[in-house]
Amino acid sequence: MTFLKEFAGKLVSRTDFGKKLVRAYNLSKYLEKTGWFRSCEEKLPVDQNGKCIPWYTYPALSFLMGRLHPEMTVFEYGSGNSTLWWSRHVSSVISCEHDLKWFNLLKEKVPSNVEYLHCKLEYGGEYCKIIQRYKNRFGCIIIDGRDRVNCARNSLAALKADGVILWDNSNRKKYQEGFSFLAESGFRRLDFWGIGPIDFCEWCTSIFYRDGNCLNI
Repeated sequence: MTFLKEFAGKLVSRTDFGKKLVRAYNLSKYLEKTGWFRSCEEKLPVDQNGKCIPWYTYPALSFLMGRLHPEMTVFEYGSGNSTLWWSRHVSSVISCEHDLKWFNLLKEKVPSNVEYLHCKLEYGGEYCKIIQRYKNRFGCIIIDGRDRVNCARNSLAALKADGVILWDNSNRKKYQEGFSFLAESGFRRLDFWGIGPIDFCEWCTSIFYRDGNCLNI
């Protein structure tokens, strides 16, 4: 029996077909653990237990989970399951949504530590400027909605000295002007490439940070 086990192990690990089986098995375990299978079934960003998670890449989520502080305050451009997830992990969230239909669906679900704002979208208009109401307020600003370059340009005064900016879909070249603006403002960039909920294509979620930041990067 020991011989058969050893032979089977060598067959699986040393043949091309065996290696493919091992890779497929390990990938399946990873997709199950992250909740990817369930997110595909439900067409929502959720973990393996059905709890809401952001539609960021899994590497970015894994990184954040070990570094968030319960006293953090967050501003979010773009809302959804991410809003509910952030509300479980930080002190307070202000989330701005441009889509009125989506806003009305989600507003019944947000908890008391979320201030949920609706703002009509006009590029370069009030939507991207709404964050100017706040000064030195947020430990993290999330850019995951519309008009992202202008949102980034208007966000810095609202960010604490140790604050960070999380930018999803940062692989898109159309946002390069915003990335350059942050770089010129003293931010460095940490990229998290990988897959995330629902989709099986690779994309990037990035964190822009300065020295002494709240995530200890």
